[in-house]
Amino acid sequence: MAQEEIIFPNNIRNIRLANGMKMTELARQANLSLSAVSKIEKGVRRMNQRQLLNICNILGCKLSDIFIKESDAVAAQWQNEIKRRLNDNEDNGLKIFGSGLRKIRQQSGKTIAQAAADAGMSLSVYHKIEVGQREIYENEIEPLAESFSYTTQTLLDKIADLYKAGELTKQINKVKERVKSVLVPGNPMSGIDHSSLYGAKLYDSARKKLVPVFGGPSGKEIAFKKSDKTMIVAPTSLEGHKGIYAIRPNSKRLGGFIPERSYVFADSDMPASVGDLAVCIDSDFNSLDAGEIVKAHIAIVRSDSKGRIYGQVSSPEEKIFAKTMHRVVMIVME
Repeated sequence: MAQEEIIFPNNIRNIRLANGMKMTELARQANLSLSAVSKIEKGVRRMNQRQLLNICNILGCKLSDIFIKESDAVAAQWQNEIKRRLNDNEDNGLKIFGSGLRKIRQQSGKTIAQAAADAGMSLSVYHKIEVGQREIYENEIEPLAESFSYTTQTLLDKIADLYKAGELTKQINKVKERVKSVLVPGNPMSGIDHSSLYGAKLYDSARKKLVPVFGGPSGKEIAFKKSDKTMIVAPTSLEGHKGIYAIRPNSKRLGGFIPERSYVFADSDMPASVGDLAVCIDSDFNSLDAGEIVKAHIAIVRSDSKGRIYGQVSSPEEKIFAKTMHRVVMIVME
């Protein structure tokens, strides 16, 4: 019996247990089946970006916490399990058959969707056969062979010839590369390019949708701290902008025209000008250490008779002469 290949080692189970949350509760909040969550935690089921971000929010963890690092104790267990499953699938020939089938499909110029349709299979089933995760049954192999204009025996002989010629080694080794990596972006191991791996792609694409929350109301000011401990999904138009961050406003200090339950998004690469709404920070933004807390305000940028730039807030009226002013580019209600 083939075993599903581990494609996304992760810390989700450990984080869930540390939070005292049952799998059924995570499944309910994530709007996923219990079976789906179980497979996600085992690393044998893929997630899309939205599901990954949603699970992070439910568990109250950072995106990077989900990904296993080389130093994590569980990393060796994952690697051993990947090796065991890979060897099991190779021993019964599934990797060879799947790699041969993929080579034949590529030579024919078919997409995986076209090949699945021609063989009368679902895309999911066909994909699992190609990557060696699923057996092929007697009633399936004939239509599969016919979809490439082969008889069953001719298809098997063709795959055997490809294997003997060493043409499948590269494809099989692509799967083996996952054994050498624990899928952590920015943590290269054995010279493997993580940009080509599922985990890294998932992290990178999901990370582009997130921005850090750098502060919230604290008395009359905003407690401002450069940290990625709290992240939220950015509005679509701001995705991928490196300088974007969010803060929760102190709406009373601006006469209430910013809703209390909202986020203000600012761009650290855009200095504010007179007339702009801006995040005014008491310290030099670029010199702030991670975790250092300073005072900030959201204010309307004005200039006085001497040409000095300041931020204007109300309730009570106050001029803020800040060292850093970043233009507010969007306000979004929760």
